[in-house]
Amino acid sequence: MSLSKFQHEDMDLSDENVMVLRPIKKMTSRARAGGKKNRMTSRWKPIDDLSLLTTMDRVNDIKIVHRVCKFSCGFTLQEVHRRWQALLYSSKDSKTARAAIENLHPETVAGVRAQTVLSPEEEEVIMRIKSTESPTLGRFQELIDQNAAVFLRERTAQYLQTYWRDLRRYMLLPDQEIPPAGEEPLYLQSFSEAEAEAEAEAFNVDVHQSDDEELEAELELQSRRNRRSIRLLENELSRLSVLVDCGRGPRELDNNTIACLCGHRVRFLIQHPEVSFGRNGKEGSNWRVDIDLGLEGAAEKVSRLQGTIRLRNDGVILVANAGRRAIFVQGQPLLTGHTTRLEDNMLVEICGLTFTFIVNPKAVEVVRQQCASTSEPFQ
Repeated sequence: MSLSKFQHEDMDLSDENVMVLRPIKKMTSRARAGGKKNRMTSRWKPIDDLSLLTTMDRVNDIKIVHRVCKFSCGFTLQEVHRRWQALLYSSKDSKTARAAIENLHPETVAGVRAQTVLSPEEEEVIMRIKSTESPTLGRFQELIDQNAAVFLRERTAQYLQTYWRDLRRYMLLPDQEIPPAGEEPLYLQSFSEAEAEAEAEAFNVDVHQSDDEELEAELELQSRRNRRSIRLLENELSRLSVLVDCGRGPRELDNNTIACLCGHRVRFLIQHPEVSFGRNGKEGSNWRVDIDLGLEGAAEKVSRLQGTIRLRNDGVILVANAGRRAIFVQGQPLLTGHTTRLEDNMLVEICGLTFTFIVNPKAVEVVRQQCASTSEPFQ
């Protein structure tokens, strides 16, 4: 297309449609500093300011505040110091932070103040309790009531008890002395005491208080239920047709065991003339087989009823495939619906799980003689 076809009057060159390019102003150092300050201030939440102010009021040491306070962000010591100076000297930041703290829920404020580190005056009060005593929660509550001007209003007896136990554990009480090397300390907390304290802290109960009658009754009821379940399981064991031995290596089979299907992890002891093998149903299902191959390994490809192992009256052991996939006996495939003979030390592979079939000739001979004495026909 020729350029001459463009008409000059078609192009609107009025001032309204012309974009004017202006030079970009370079950001000054003061503007960068202001943006950095705003980003730093935005990271501080009202709960962080409350924790900072309360802890500084208790210990008056910025390094201790940085070590013991659990802020919402991982602030450095310099950031904590700058924030403290901003709250102390900047009226704008101070008013903003105070207004945000007043909007917090009262329970949140009480939780932060209750977990604030103890001041030296508060430590001095609880250190009056000697390490040889075993104070209860009531004793610590009395200390709070008698020294209301020293302790924060949100302090709890449970928090003071835990703090005192930590002091005793680390040999920090005034009446405790660190023994020389090679000597045992005067007080060494036992494992049972540490476990009891951990449980008390987890459930917020006093281990030295009297037991709750309702709790004791509930525990006794649960204990009876557990004993009943154990008795039922013990009775069920006598009716199981297959025993699972988690050990490995060659072992002698007892007279009650006809054969053994040995895997890499478990050994399935066959003690009945006919057993089924496959895969048990999922949790909540009533489907069960005598030999659960899932105990040996991954059995997703194994059918729920993969097959059966049967001892005939003449002492011959047969395996039948009832699953969808083939079973390999000594490397030979056994298709669905087919049966083959199993002999001692044969290799059986079921959906990637490898087993060694071991026969107990003494038990097989006993079964054969019993069938011969009763003149039962071979089955």
